[in-house]
Amino acid sequence: MLFNSFEFILAFLPATLLVYFVLLRQRLTMAAKSWLLFASLFFYSWWNVRYLPLILGSILFNYTIGGLLAEYDADRPKAVSKRAIFVTGVIANILLLCWFKYMDFFIATANGLLGTHLPLLKIVLPLGISFFTITQIAFLVDAYEGLVEERNLLNYALFVTFFPHLLAGPILHHKDMMPQFERLRNKVVTWKNLYLGLMLFFLGLFKKVVVADTFSQWASAGFDTTQPLTLVPAWLAALSYTFQLYFDFSGYSDMAVGIGWMFNVSLPINFNSPYKATGMIDFWKRWHITLTTFVTTYLYTPILRAFGRITFSRSLGAIFLAMLISGFWHGAGWTFIIWGGMHGLGLVVNHAWKKRKLPMPGLLGWLITFNFVNLSFVFFRAKSLDNALRMLGGMAGMNGVMLHRSLATSKLLAKMGITFGGWLDAIKGSDRTWIMVLCAFPIVVFWKNSLEIVSRVRPAWSWFALLLIVAYWSLLDMSKVSEFLYFQF
Repeated sequence: MLFNSFEFILAFLPATLLVYFVLLRQRLTMAAKSWLLFASLFFYSWWNVRYLPLILGSILFNYTIGGLLAEYDADRPKAVSKRAIFVTGVIANILLLCWFKYMDFFIATANGLLGTHLPLLKIVLPLGISFFTITQIAFLVDAYEGLVEERNLLNYALFVTFFPHLLAGPILHHKDMMPQFERLRNKVVTWKNLYLGLMLFFLGLFKKVVVADTFSQWASAGFDTTQPLTLVPAWLAALSYTFQLYFDFSGYSDMAVGIGWMFNVSLPINFNSPYKATGMIDFWKRWHITLTTFVTTYLYTPILRAFGRITFSRSLGAIFLAMLISGFWHGAGWTFIIWGGMHGLGLVVNHAWKKRKLPMPGLLGWLITFNFVNLSFVFFRAKSLDNALRMLGGMAGMNGVMLHRSLATSKLLAKMGITFGGWLDAIKGSDRTWIMVLCAFPIVVFWKNSLEIVSRVRPAWSWFALLLIVAYWSLLDMSKVSEFLYFQF
């Protein structure tokens, strides 16, 4: 089920909220949490009920491994060491992810390198598997390090499946999540949280269905076309995807946090105006914040320790490897590995620049960072390496320049080799395309983000009117339901 669907907004969400708080009002805490678990599993199964056993099996397996780790007594001799239990649990999770997400990539790569003709398995990627897998790996690490105290299967299952974060994050930690369901003040309807949660939810919905889905039509046309793109449409297609991803992921993050507030649960902030960043370090402190924390804690730190003596150069190597792995986590393809490598290299350069205390004017830092991110997203979006190189070739002007036919009277432009005609036909664009792209820049760079806007909301008619306008506009634009982009990863 998708947040941007009528069945979710008009049926699932209000019914889940109503029953949950009615049960809490009757002091049936266990029943309330059981209802929330059932609702979350129903939410997940709406997409394909055949994958319900997969997530349930994953939950039971990791709960069992986590229990063995938490209760391990080092003073009593055992046939299996604590480390062996931990490694088994982590490897099992990785193998599960590899089977569903990477097997076809491994087979295709082997066919290309060895000249074999092994058939692809064409396994359908279960929604959310990347997120609920790394969430549980983080749980196993915490259990191994003795940071897990609370042991309850219902609570653990709810922690993993709580529907606002299940399919695309934010990535949660057990110790931060579960105590919130136990606090007495969180067991009653908080009208302020409900009001602010609705405001944030509909702001996120507006970003998704009104803004992101509009950009998607030009991005898809540009990346999916087989004809060479000239300079302007190539750049507009690339920028359309960059802004589509921004408003899509930002919208999802807002909606997830807003839903959490309705249940009196504070999910971690996962998105904080990343296109305002003036460096790659700053960018990753703002983009997918919980993933950055996960990569730092569970990838970068172990890799750095594995290098032995810690030096600055080795820390840069660990950063690059961690981002390379992060890129591969996003998708099974060389384009994602290149994207991760580009961001790893960008972080390395940024850290080295800061280490040398070299100056960087803010405007220049932003210009370099934004364009670097935009170019890297070409690989993130492209279906193949050839597709990415074709797009980059168009952006470099290798396919020439075409401008609007109204400029055909300019002899100077004609002498420069510029052609004229339907300049945006290749991406199915119009004047609206370049106008929206230009308008997006000041919005993502200068405007306050949704959380900053909501922090100023007061119980006044003006704010209530804004909520109604945003909600009505968003619902009116939900003519077709489209998945959030991060559901693909």
